[in-house]
This record gives sequence, C-alpha cells and structure tokens, in this order.
Amino acid sequence: MLLELFILFFIIGTVSFGGGYAMIPVIEREVTSRGWLTTSDFADAVALAGMTPGSIASNSATIIGFKVAGFPGAMVSTIAISLPSLLLILVIAMFLYKIHKNSLVKSAFYGLRPIVTSLILYAAIKLAISNGVLSASLSWDMITMLMIFGFSLTALLYFRVHPVLIILGAGVSGMFIYS
Repeated sequence: MLLELFILFFIIGTVSFGGGYAMIPVIEREVTSRGWLTTSDFADAVALAGMTPGSIASNSATIIGFKVAGFPGAMVSTIAISLPSLLLILVIAMFLYKIHKNSLVKSAFYGLRPIVTSLILYAAIKLAISNGVLSASLSWDMITMLMIFGFSLTALLYFRVHPVLIILGAGVSGMFIYS
C-alpha cells in the first residue's frame, strides 16, 4: 500500500501544474476511483487540508495517506507529492538563466495560465456540489451557504479583508446558523 501511495502521489506531483488547488481534481479522481475515500470523505479531507497551514495538495496527500495507511502512509504521501517539485526546482535553478529568456518557454507558460485557472474553478465547483451548496432544491442550508459565500467573496474582492478573518467569520457564522 505504501508503494502504491508513493507512486500515485509522485505522479500527481509530477504532472500537475498550477499549484495545490489545480491538483485537487486529479487527486479526487484517483483516490475515489481506487475506493480509498468516498467523494464526501474526500471533500472533508480537502476542507481540513485547506484550513491547515501549507499547500492544500500536500496537506490533502498527508490526510489521505493517513486515512489509507496511518502515519507511514501520511509520510510517504507527503514526500511523494513534494519530491517532484523539489527536483524540478533544483533542475530549473541550475539552468535558470538559459531558460528564462527562451521565447518558447515564455510562450508555454502563457498557454498554461488558462488551464490552471480552469482547474481551480473546476475544483471549487466540485467541492460546492459535494458540500450541497450547488443543489437543485432551494433549502435554508443552501441559502445560508450561498450568503456566506457571497459575503466572503465580497469581503475578499472589494474590501480586501484578510482571508484569515474571513475564515474565522465564516466559522463563527456557521456555529450560530447551523447549531
């Protein structure tokens, strides 16, 4: 099991571009298709990973590894998802001066920007669906979740409120609304 965790998260860390949020759809597909977690359990793991310091992808790998194979699974998964980035950064650092002026490299990165944005948006939509925020029925829970979302987004975009304050405010709102 540890070898399977290592291979999976090493591959994800190798082929996923755009940061942690862009990796979430890939991780979800692989983890749920193997039966390691349900979609609901995965959403809970990502929510927990998002609240802890560090990259959401490596935090998700740690949580998933722990659920699948305990502490050794958490260690193996975390190392595996982080190792490709470390190796790539070392290689790029060795050749940085030559690479950064190459027009093909610059063009490739301009081409990757839209797909990274779409992967992040896809992850957000999938999480919203799995958490019941986007559902067909108009319930009190859905309305209040959409209100918290709207207030949070407005506070971030227009009032430049620090994300930590928004997280705390959403948590306190949830305690009052849903308890």
